[in-house]
Parts: sequence; C-alpha cells; structure tokens
Amino acid sequence: MEDLKKHTLFILSLLTAAAAAAAAAWQVPQVPCFFIFGDSLVDNGNNNGLLTLARANYMPYGIDFPQGVSGRFTNGRTTVDVLAQLLGFRDFIPPYSTAQRNELLRGVNFASGAAGIRDETGNNLGEHYPFTEQVAHFRQTVQVMRRLFRRNDTKLYNHLSKCILFVGMGSNDYLNNYFMPNFYTTSSVYSPKAYAAVLQEDYSRLLNQLYELGARKIVIMGVGQIGCIPYELARLSVPTSQTENRCNEKINTIINIFNNGLLEMVKRFNQATSNSKFIYVNTYKSSRDLVMNSKSYGFDVIDKGCCGVGRNNGQITCLPLQTPCVNRNNYLFWDAFHPTDVANEIYAMKAYNSTSASDVYPMNIKQLALI
Repeated sequence: MEDLKKHTLFILSLLTAAAAAAAAAWQVPQVPCFFIFGDSLVDNGNNNGLLTLARANYMPYGIDFPQGVSGRFTNGRTTVDVLAQLLGFRDFIPPYSTAQRNELLRGVNFASGAAGIRDETGNNLGEHYPFTEQVAHFRQTVQVMRRLFRRNDTKLYNHLSKCILFVGMGSNDYLNNYFMPNFYTTSSVYSPKAYAAVLQEDYSRLLNQLYELGARKIVIMGVGQIGCIPYELARLSVPTSQTENRCNEKINTIINIFNNGLLEMVKRFNQATSNSKFIYVNTYKSSRDLVMNSKSYGFDVIDKGCCGVGRNNGQITCLPLQTPCVNRNNYLFWDAFHPTDVANEIYAMKAYNSTSASDVYPMNIKQLALI
C-alpha cells in the first residue's frame, strides 16, 4: 500500500509539473533548437518514402495523434514529442525528410525506423537511415544553417551551442542484429561484452562528429528492457504467466552491459570536454520501474501490445486498418515493440524532471536547457 501511494504521488507530481512547464513554456522555448537522432521509438516520418517494412504511415498508427497518421510508431506522441512540448516548442519538431528550409534553425528529427549504430543493422527490414547517415544529414543541415546565418560562423556556433541534441540508438543493434543469428553473424563473432564495446566505439566516434559540428548539449538515451517487450515475450518457450516478472532476463542482462558502457562513455565525454555537457537517461531503469510497478502507473496490461497479431500481440506488428484496443491508456505497449502515448509521456517526464542520478546523470533535461 505504501508503495502504491508513493508511485501515485509521483505520477501526480509529474503531471502537475508537466502542466506547469507546458503552460509557462508556450511563450518562449527554453532552447532555440532541438535535434533528434534515433530509431522507430522517435521516428516521426522519415521512413515514409522508403522501401521498408519499418514504416508506420497507416492507421491505426497515429490514431490518438493530433495530426493523425504521420509515420510515428505509436498511437500518439513519441518521447521526443513530449520533450518538445516540455521544452516549450509550439509545434512538433518536423522530420528531416519534409522539413522546410526556414524550419531548420529550430531543429529537425533525423530518426529512422530500424536504424542502428552499425550500418548493417536493420537491413533485414529494408531501407533506413543508420546513425552514420543521420549524422551526415545533420552535417548538411549545419551547412544550410550557415548560409541562413550569412556565413557568420560565430552566430552559427553560438546558436548550435544552445541547442539540445537527443540521441537514442542501440535498440536495433540488438533486436535487428545481435539477437537475429539467422540473419547476422555478430552473436557468433562477439561475446555480449565485446559486442557492447564495439558498439560503444562506433557510438563515441559518431558522437564526436556531432561535437565537432557544434553540438554542446547532448542527451544520450539508454536502451530499455528489450526482454520485456511483447515481441520477445511471444518468443519465450515458457508462458509469461509462469515467469517471475514476465521478462526474458537473459536478454535484459545483455542490454544492461551496453547501458553500463553508455554511462561510462558519457562520463568520459564530460571529462574530456569543458565546453559541453552530455547527459545519460537511464531508460532501462525507467522501463523496469513501469513493469514492476505497473498498477501504480495506471497500466493494467504490460505484456501485450494494444495492436498486433499472435501471442502477446507480439508475433506480427499492427496491421493496416487493424482495430486496436479501446483502453489504450491502460496499455504499456502499443504494438510488439513500441510504448503507448501515455508510456512515452512518463519516460519523457522522468528524463526532463527527475532529480535522481539513477534516472538521469549528471542532470536532467530541464537543467541542461538552462545551461
């Protein structure tokens, strides 16, 4: 009972803070621009024109989104949509694929469903923009911004230094690479520890390129508990009703090796650069919290997708024009892989507001915006 009261009060405080922040922030954004890099968890339409299975530009995706179907892999907003609202942006950050020249100064979203840190990651699903290409797109964007600033590099880099860059990579390097031995060889070549090290080396190199292009406020999102998503639960040989916490802990242990390395990577960047700030968002802990304390967060269903096919609605993802569950706010997962709008709101609120170093290190996104 005490646990329930604690989490209920926490949710109420988050919602109150969200309302207050949104109301105050609508006037002037807390940062001049917001750039987003990542995969389907934050893609908002960049994959719509690609030949890929990693695409969500059809109903019922977007059923609860104010602008309808957009290419977002959820029923409503993604985590970065909520973060944009909390940061005070009047409109959602546009996808790079359709952004207009005059929108670039306030930021664009480069994320692409199926993308990973490694270039080959996600090739099993078709075309996409891996992190390498997303960084290249940012480089091209900076070049256009330079012309908008009339080639005044001082003004350009002063502007960029105040922007927040959100980077959420790594999930597909496991889901659509390491955990697919029939398609990729990485699991036979690398131990979990060695693979995490290889990913972090590539990650560091690409993050350093963002820094060299002028990024000074960078948010690194950890990978959540992949072992708890409906897709992985559908593959478990033991029914979820017979498992202790309804998760594949073997997978989660491997993910945690990678996440621990991300935290150390963030610490190294902060030690090496005095004019920038990197922060780590512990999505693994947040996702574990939502699973372990689901009732106190209002979730009645944590092991099935609201929309999908087969066991746990996780064997095949949401099909075109499929009828989803009615009580979407009670579901942690929208489909086999992605959280619902209400779950994304909780993840964003924790990243933005939490004062616990175990949630965000060394500060939260709200504090980062003030620097």
